[in-house]
Amino acid sequence: MSDPAESGRRNQRTRTRKDLLAAAARLLKQGAAPSMDEVAAEAMVSRATAYRYFPSIEELLVEAPLDGDFPDAGRVFGDPPVQDPLERVDRAEAALHEMTYRNASQLRTMLAASVDRRDRGEGVPVRQNRRTGLIEAALEPARDALDHESFSRLCAALAVYFGPESMVVFTDVLDMDEHAARRVKSWAVRALVNAALTEGDSGAARHDNSAMDRGV
Repeated sequence: MSDPAESGRRNQRTRTRKDLLAAAARLLKQGAAPSMDEVAAEAMVSRATAYRYFPSIEELLVEAPLDGDFPDAGRVFGDPPVQDPLERVDRAEAALHEMTYRNASQLRTMLAASVDRRDRGEGVPVRQNRRTGLIEAALEPARDALDHESFSRLCAALAVYFGPESMVVFTDVLDMDEHAARRVKSWAVRALVNAALTEGDSGAARHDNSAMDRGV
């Protein structure tokens, strides 16, 4: 069972990191690169706190603009929104795919910095989890068709294909260009959603048949 106090602290640390990124992004829009002191003041945290989350101002300023370039769910799914979960997930991955390749250099720098911070074990989030919210929004029409465990498992599986880690695999390991990688990811995310929904349907059918056998 999870500790509510620890969960609260983890959520607070995530919010603090996000506040620092948002503060840096606001200052960058003013046309000059801010110092860590300026970012800390804008985020209303101490200088020491800011350095706990980002050991250098360079790391913070590399990541800050990415928040503003992250796909907006409302735009991704259209107006009126598409309801087919396979289409929604594919659209979401396509939008994040374009954002990832558009910001490849910054994201590679961010990945390298996050690995270094993980090795130091500082107890603060080393990455901002942006993708899960987008994935959950894409799957919203299918939420009632899956139990909590199945929904969480599907979100986790899809997260492997969303974001810069898959870009590194397709580009550096498989030597595939952006367009070929997108075709593979489109097939993969659709297959995962379809498999999860099929399992959900099978489970529901087994439950119904069992209830009938018991005369319920």
